[in-house]
Amino acid sequence: MIIYTVKQGDTLENIANEKGVTVEQILNTNFPPNPDNLVVGQKLVILVPDVEYIVEEGDTLNSVAQKFNTTAVDILQKNPSIENAQIYTGQNLVIEYENGEDKKFIATNGYTYPNIDRQLLLRTLPYLTFLTIFTYGFTDEGVLIEPDDTELIKIARDYGVAPVMLISTLTEQGTFSNVLAKTLLEDNVLQQVLIENIITIMEQKGYMALDIDFEYLPIEDRDNYIEFVSNLTRQLNDRGFLSLVALAPKTSVNQPGLLYESHDYRGLGETANLVLLMTYEWGYTYGPPMAVSPIDKVEEVIRFGVSQINSQKILMGIPLYGYDWTLPYVRGNTGAKSLSPQQALEIASEHNVTIEYDEVAQAPYFYYTKDGNSHVVWFEDADSAVAKLNLIDKYNLVGASYWNITKDFPQNWLVLISLYKVVKLL
Repeated sequence: MIIYTVKQGDTLENIANEKGVTVEQILNTNFPPNPDNLVVGQKLVILVPDVEYIVEEGDTLNSVAQKFNTTAVDILQKNPSIENAQIYTGQNLVIEYENGEDKKFIATNGYTYPNIDRQLLLRTLPYLTFLTIFTYGFTDEGVLIEPDDTELIKIARDYGVAPVMLISTLTEQGTFSNVLAKTLLEDNVLQQVLIENIITIMEQKGYMALDIDFEYLPIEDRDNYIEFVSNLTRQLNDRGFLSLVALAPKTSVNQPGLLYESHDYRGLGETANLVLLMTYEWGYTYGPPMAVSPIDKVEEVIRFGVSQINSQKILMGIPLYGYDWTLPYVRGNTGAKSLSPQQALEIASEHNVTIEYDEVAQAPYFYYTKDGNSHVVWFEDADSAVAKLNLIDKYNLVGASYWNITKDFPQNWLVLISLYKVVKLL
């Protein structure tokens, strides 16, 4: 894998010639939104094919996979321009890239909303172990509030991805309530009603795991939360399901703050099958401009996490998004706009600005002016993806969890398959 940083005057043609690949190969893997107007500082992932194949009449994805002793999913990972898992006569497929030697297997989870663009979903699923659909809620009687998830579950399973049900404190009013969580955690009868309803839905719809995401719980419910997750995990495991629990990004046992106090890393890490560390949102909508996941902050959380939890239970949170802030930033007034890395590149290209890279945060950013207002954009690129994914190997983590795959970031997946192989449970 080569990560190329665009210089002044670069075109796709001269980059392709220099690196020994075709323009089409760069386009069909990076999907740059600005192919005719690259900007200085933009990153391109260059993967050099080692084994290629021209599709013949009568070939299918599975038959080609059999010819090369590989899988259809592996071919989809290496050829993200394939649409709807359909190939056509004369199509050039990459079977293997250079330096495609054996890699470590990791698990990956992708969060999504039910309204995700279906083509984006199909392009992303080959890189996932789990697909977590946001979100189920519940009432104070333990009745589930269901999202529109049936189609996504079927598509996920068709692509060999394990669907994950997400339970949060979403109310009938569409808001999240720690009062509702408190009611649940202090009522064992209500807990059992909810657990039975969850298991019924999982069995009916074809879910394989449950993600528990209760945030901003009062500290007095910390032990109750551990007991709830323990009881829920036991009953899930008895039915053949896995449990995952999402945890706030802590750096110490007694870290103050409502977001952190009730999330006992050791207690919850021992009871759940897997743990998702939400290592993002340092840069957030109403906060000051900064990287969403500065690598130094992320590593501090991971370092604490592995001191409390078996590292082979930990999925590290990785963002697939950035923010656009209007300047000057005014606390309580400025609200940043969330955007995908692809959208960030579109803005940089439209305004012909240079993309800078913060070596401490390991994140790209740029400034631009629109309608007389100054803006700063912090986002993710191939180098920032490498920095985060390298922590998985460094700390022997089980894998990564992405928030969220409705944000388009093609280069992340190229980096992922260059560093690791993805576990498939189906």
